[in-house]
Amino acid sequence: MVINTNITAQSSSDLLATSSANLAKSLQRLSSGSKIVSPDDDAAGLAVSMKFDAQSKRLGAATTNISNAISFTKTQDGYLGQVAKALTRMSELAISAQDATKATSDKSLYNEEFKQLAAYVKDIESKEFNGVSLFNSTGKAVTVDDSATNNFTMAAVNIGGSNYTAVTGTGSGTTLDLTTAASTALTAVKGAITQLATDRSSEGANLTRLNYSKDQLTVQKTNIDAANSVIKDVDVATESTNFAKLNILVQSGTAMLAQANVQGQSVLRLLG
Repeated sequence: MVINTNITAQSSSDLLATSSANLAKSLQRLSSGSKIVSPDDDAAGLAVSMKFDAQSKRLGAATTNISNAISFTKTQDGYLGQVAKALTRMSELAISAQDATKATSDKSLYNEEFKQLAAYVKDIESKEFNGVSLFNSTGKAVTVDDSATNNFTMAAVNIGGSNYTAVTGTGSGTTLDLTTAASTALTAVKGAITQLATDRSSEGANLTRLNYSKDQLTVQKTNIDAANSVIKDVDVATESTNFAKLNILVQSGTAMLAQANVQGQSVLRLLG
């Protein structure tokens, strides 16, 4: 029996320190919800998790880009729906202006409404979405993945194109003053309606593609987040059990260290 070196107490102290450190680590995991609270917990897992986190954020940003593009396209189509009504009415006026039973004064009234509708269509040409032109000859490139290497270019809708300006400009197809002019105007309006039908069809195709891309990114982000969760998220049930075990070990270790320190006092009996 020795006095200077209490091996039992040292061993108990070392075990208590280990249990206390593990208990603190378990408490950190439960309070943070993550099983990687420091790089040494899982160095490789932390590296993979960081990459997953970044990719998930990029996927979220790409999804937002697509959502904005969908809103852009729907705004376009909202205007074009009104253009369709205006052109349909203009074609009706062009037919009415060719009625042989109508006096010149009647036809001038048709012509006035026709010009006002043409001005309405012309005005829509300058409309914008968040400062970006809705109607021009340049298609909009939309990012559809997290690497920005693949873009989908939406078909452009240009109300300033020749088929529209034939009706909204200053040429012969923009007035109903005479029967011959009304006939020319009707041909121009029919051409504009045909172009509008093509443009709205392209918009529908744009929306279909964008919605499919958005759904794909949503599924991909969900799978990335699920894989990341396996790496970094703590299993609360398992960790709670581990915490209870470590808590008992710390309490029992503290009690045993106290006992180990008391054992040295038995030497006094030999000295007595």
